[in-house]
Amino acid sequence: MSSALEQMYQELILDHARTPEGKGDPNAHPYTHHELNPSCGDEITVGVSVDDGRITGLAWEGQGCSISMSSASIMSGLLATSTRDEALARIGEFREMMRSRGTIEASEALGDAAAFQNTAKYVMRVKCAMLAWVALEADLKESQAA
Repeated sequence: MSSALEQMYQELILDHARTPEGKGDPNAHPYTHHELNPSCGDEITVGVSVDDGRITGLAWEGQGCSISMSSASIMSGLLATSTRDEALARIGEFREMMRSRGTIEASEALGDAAAFQNTAKYVMRVKCAMLAWVALEADLKESQAA
């Protein structure tokens, strides 16, 4: 990855950390899940509403580093109106990219979440980036079982 692209991605991450999308009261939604990263103290709660298999509402609140907060923001913008199946597929793609340690490039379907490609090289940061995605995945699986 070129240093210009890395710089652009770093700025995108910082922008989302400063002015996050989707931040709100997760308890306003029927499905909520809390995740904690004990190694650094980052935590997030994601709430979601699902109607006829489509996400109709998504909100999160949390505290932590710019990576975890911007990842929640980017995830919210990307998945807020997806179908459950589309969202679960994107979560799977994001997880695969993050576990690749920088060897897998992001698909176009991940949009701005591609900004975390370089983060995948740093094992201690992967959980930070994954926190909101794991919480949303748990919410969606719970909504599917209901």
